[in-house]
Amino acid sequence: MPPDAPLAPAARPSPRRLRAEILIVLGLTLGISAVYSLVAIINRLTREVPLGDQTATLNPSRSERPIFDLIYQLLGVVADLVPVALVVFLLWSTTRPHLGRLGIDGSRPWRDARDGVGLALLIGVPGLFVYLAGRELGLTVTVVPTALDEHWWTVPVLLLAAARAGIVEEVIVVGYLFARLRDLRWGPWAIILTSALLRATYHLYQGFGGFIGNFAMGVLFGWLYTRYGRLLPLVFAHFLIDAAVFVGYAWAAAAWPGLFAPPAP
Repeated sequence: MPPDAPLAPAARPSPRRLRAEILIVLGLTLGISAVYSLVAIINRLTREVPLGDQTATLNPSRSERPIFDLIYQLLGVVADLVPVALVVFLLWSTTRPHLGRLGIDGSRPWRDARDGVGLALLIGVPGLFVYLAGRELGLTVTVVPTALDEHWWTVPVLLLAAARAGIVEEVIVVGYLFARLRDLRWGPWAIILTSALLRATYHLYQGFGGFIGNFAMGVLFGWLYTRYGRLLPLVFAHFLIDAAVFVGYAWAAAAWPGLFAPPAP
């Protein structure tokens, strides 16, 4: 081939290769989290302590020394974003929009942000009631969104953690998984329900209330993505919900200890 000859376009990966790729990506990310979560709920259910009296901490301290706690927190955020870079690499298009297969084109960021705010309000309030109902029924553990001590960097780190959750979960569980399952010629509702089930399963460590609430959220997010094809509103909504929970937890636990504070040992 002459040195200046254009390269032939890459052939579409075979179904076998696509399935292997999906398993590898999920095995590096939220698929393995789902397995850990299944083990965690079995562990919780087989303890002598009732499920409703147990706790799950989302953002624990990593070191007694503040500077090293900060370093570990930042390293954790970076490490979790590497798989996102992987799926961006896998689905990057040489033509614009480069991330079109992930539902990202950057054409209307302010409208996407506005839609994300509305979606966060739509999901956040019912999600809170599902959590409280699960605790009342003993089906949900007490979720402690943060156990970080108060430092100058605590709020910025919690906001980064919320951004990480929104980016990782929506890019992989919606953007990437929908694209690859469409390549395998799955139907829309099969994709929506599979994505929602994965989302619910890796939250199962929180108990059955977390499973139900996240499954419902996954169905709604999947349906919206199928209909409108835009990922950023989902990322914005997820970030806002988690940011409100992470940053507002200390105040809520102090104001309503019976609802949000962990049970006494």
